[in-house]
Amino acid sequence: MPLSKKPEISRRGFTSTLLGAAFAGLAGAKAWAQGAYPSRAVRLIVPYPPGGAADLLARTFGQALSEQLGQSVVIENRGGANGTIGSNVVAKSAPDGYTLLLDNITFHAINATLYKTLPFNTLKDFAPVGLVGWVDNVLVVNPNTPATSLKELIALAKSKPGQLTYASSGAGSTSHLSGVMLNTAAGIDLLHVPYRGGTPAMTDLLGGVVTLYFAGLSTALSTIEAGRLRALAVAGVKRNAALPNVPTMTEVGLTGFNASNWYGLMVPTGTPAEIVTRLNAAMVTLLQNSEVRAKMMAQGYEVTPSAPKEMGDYMQAETTRWAQVVKTSGASAD
Repeated sequence: MPLSKKPEISRRGFTSTLLGAAFAGLAGAKAWAQGAYPSRAVRLIVPYPPGGAADLLARTFGQALSEQLGQSVVIENRGGANGTIGSNVVAKSAPDGYTLLLDNITFHAINATLYKTLPFNTLKDFAPVGLVGWVDNVLVVNPNTPATSLKELIALAKSKPGQLTYASSGAGSTSHLSGVMLNTAAGIDLLHVPYRGGTPAMTDLLGGVVTLYFAGLSTALSTIEAGRLRALAVAGVKRNAALPNVPTMTEVGLTGFNASNWYGLMVPTGTPAEIVTRLNAAMVTLLQNSEVRAKMMAQGYEVTPSAPKEMGDYMQAETTRWAQVVKTSGASAD
């Protein structure tokens, strides 16, 4: 299966045109929203349990958003069913701007194919506010693994078909589908070992129970820096600033390999355009703040705010791209 090219979208910040439009929107939205929105606390739904990468991002982002909106932003963790439970809370909420979703690649681009039935339509029941940022998956192995590079790992896998194992945080997760992509692109046969979450997967990798894992950089970075794991390749389209000496999958011959996790802000469909504009403008401003950017980058994120339409177009493209990978994997959550 050929690997799809990543849709064209800037990961180096806004163009001057987008910045101008966003800040113009902020001025207009402030005039409209004076005394109207927001007049009370806003909920930010995180479809994952507390303590994980998404929760950490939400608390950094939520605090800054609260300062921009002048109202409390309350983080609500609604984990379960691969993000479906929390997403459904938002889909069924009043479209008034007081219930937001910290969206990511799994909840929409992957779940749309992974689940045969969902309590909502991933593309029709949510309105995009804008992209927040990216965090790359990184291919890591236990230091006791003889392979010290991706090329050596592929050669080892070819010499032992079906014997090398890769962990995932569950069937249909990006860590699972990244392994499917690696098998397809490299012509190897790694054995999938699913876990109930990233923590037990990482624990067994550290213990040498499994061979490799496509880990989210935000959770794996400190372990890599401590030398407890060996990073072989970044699964994004370019090298990550947090791991400048680690090559991308493309650099070592797997052209077009892209398994980065993106996060964005969503509201229920039907939310007034003025509120979406207000939220997007607030998001743009906070993500240009040097302190916020520094906190996110320290967590392994690349900050990439966008306009609502840009995020909507990108979600459509990502849903199509990941549908192919899910079908190849044979995974189903029903």
